[in-house]
Amino acid sequence: MSAISDIEILRELINESCIIPLQDSYKGKKKVILKESSDNIEYTVTIDSIPNKAEVIVFKIDNFQAPQDIFRCSKGECKRADFVIIVNINAKKFIILIEMKAGKAKRKHIIQQLQGAQCVIAYCQKIGQIFWQKLDFLSNDDYQYRFISIKDISITKDIIDDDSPNPTHDSPEKMLKITSPKGLTFKRLL
Repeated sequence: MSAISDIEILRELINESCIIPLQDSYKGKKKVILKESSDNIEYTVTIDSIPNKAEVIVFKIDNFQAPQDIFRCSKGECKRADFVIIVNINAKKFIILIEMKAGKAKRKHIIQQLQGAQCVIAYCQKIGQIFWQKLDFLSNDDYQYRFISIKDISITKDIIDDDSPNPTHDSPEKMLKITSPKGLTFKRLL
């Protein structure tokens, strides 16, 4: 019997109402549509060429209720980013945290939201280690973090499929900033 994968544990752990389903795209590939709303305006970003369901889970991380009943929230510790994509493709494992903004936002606040989402993942990690007894669940040695800020999403652009090298966006302070996308490919997030 093979060991249960991190993605399978996450599918058991995360409430189905938070999981964003994958959809069929072109040529047998998958896509995911991230939806966010602000001031009664809904905006979306489509991520194309995403791995299959067995290798990825996408969920709305800001559904995790702010812990303001426990914490003072004086340093931004109650904030969370909008989405997380967790990918487990053989030796390539990523935790991608995404904050979407329709308009302007202070860099400091986006950093705090990405950091807060990272804390939610740490909480999930502990739950998997303790309740599923999988000590290497979402192990920091196995997974690489990626931090993404997507803004001005109401402006239409073609799918972004840029192969140009980017500095690694492996901390909230070094987040990858994507402006005005209508859609982008999954590999762009890595």
